[in-house]
Amino acid sequence: MTGIKDLLSKEMLRKALLLISAATVVSGLVQLIAPGFVLKLIGAEVTPTSSHFFGIVGMFMTLFGGLLLQALFAKAPQPIAVFWCGLQKFGAAVAVTLGVMRGVFSWLALGVAGFDLFSGVLILIYWFMIRKTP
Repeated sequence: MTGIKDLLSKEMLRKALLLISAATVVSGLVQLIAPGFVLKLIGAEVTPTSSHFFGIVGMFMTLFGGLLLQALFAKAPQPIAVFWCGLQKFGAAVAVTLGVMRGVFSWLALGVAGFDLFSGVLILIYWFMIRKTP
């Protein structure tokens, strides 16, 4: 039987984070290119201002997703980059949750917040594994 330790091996976690970082890049690009589409999906009001700022958020999602992707493909561990990408995910989870609480986004956006929170936890577990690599 597979134990939790096997599921959280460094290589398995790295593979999961590769998928998460790629998904972050893709979703960030979609948000950057078509912010109104994404705003409608999460039940937010679409205005020129909200679209503009949501596009900016998409740009940063793309950048942090790309940073994590590059750190995961690097030959040597990149703990600083991984750490900051984890913090970005926690910040995104908090920001989206606050948006739901304030009525900016529908409750469906809590799925996004939950995914970001889960991703942040996985990223920081991976960071903990690589931070003291000899």
